[in-house]
Amino acid sequence: MDNPNYHSGFVAIVGRPNVGKSTFLNRVVGQKIAIMSDKAQTTRNKIQGVYTTKEAQIVFIDTPGIHKPKDKLGDFMMESALSALKEVDAVLFMVNATERRGAGDNFIIDQLKKVDQPIYLLINKIDEISPDDIMAIIDQYKSALKFKDVYPISALQGNNVPELIEALVKELPEGPQYYPEDQVTDHPERFVISELIREKVMQLTRQEIPTSTAVYIEKIKNDDGLLRIQATIIVERDGQKGIVIGKGGLMLKKIGTLARKDIENMMGNKVFLELWVKVQPRWRDKQSLLDSYGYRKD
Repeated sequence: MDNPNYHSGFVAIVGRPNVGKSTFLNRVVGQKIAIMSDKAQTTRNKIQGVYTTKEAQIVFIDTPGIHKPKDKLGDFMMESALSALKEVDAVLFMVNATERRGAGDNFIIDQLKKVDQPIYLLINKIDEISPDDIMAIIDQYKSALKFKDVYPISALQGNNVPELIEALVKELPEGPQYYPEDQVTDHPERFVISELIREKVMQLTRQEIPTSTAVYIEKIKNDDGLLRIQATIIVERDGQKGIVIGKGGLMLKKIGTLARKDIENMMGNKVFLELWVKVQPRWRDKQSLLDSYGYRKD
């Protein structure tokens, strides 16, 4: 390392489902690595996003939204989120400025009371409220937990995000550059591709599809600069399969078209994407299927 004063470390992002953690992570690293949706339980694995400058490197861990589990997939997501808190140099606790502190926030606060690392409170979505309301929101949380600092932010518009990053860099210890400067995530391409496809399923289907869906990448082949990708969308019921395929296959075609554009942007290659839909009843409660779809316990 050329710079003897280089700072680096790991920072976990925690919060209830759908508070904007993935939006924040994508903004910080400068491109889409975490899928975004207005539906809960979007993020399922700990997604590591890497922010790198000449002076520092921050490895962000975007944890699954902490909530009470209802099945084995929920157990996996919960364990994944809580284990992240033991592996980091700082924790960002993100809350939604448009919602009052609730039972879900209190549950997370109880977990954070066991954490020794510095905890920053991020009040996200301040672009959706009056500035006069911010202090009252902050007071709701400061009465429950001691924070290193508080940052009202807009992950969508970027308000106060640079100031937060600057504070984190100062907080991190001197250390090595863990990842090459052009690498923005530690996840393999297959994972990111499957997540981009799953995002489109969630965005385009408004029924109870999202948490019942997984995407399995069957094959990726580079054919003279053309990436040929074959993927299977896993659902739990025949009715869900019909919704994902759509009348005359139109929904599946639309999912494929939008996913292909995102994959091409990420990979820098032309992409030929083939999608299938398969019914796998109660896959979220079968450990062997969770393993094969990438939800493995470390």
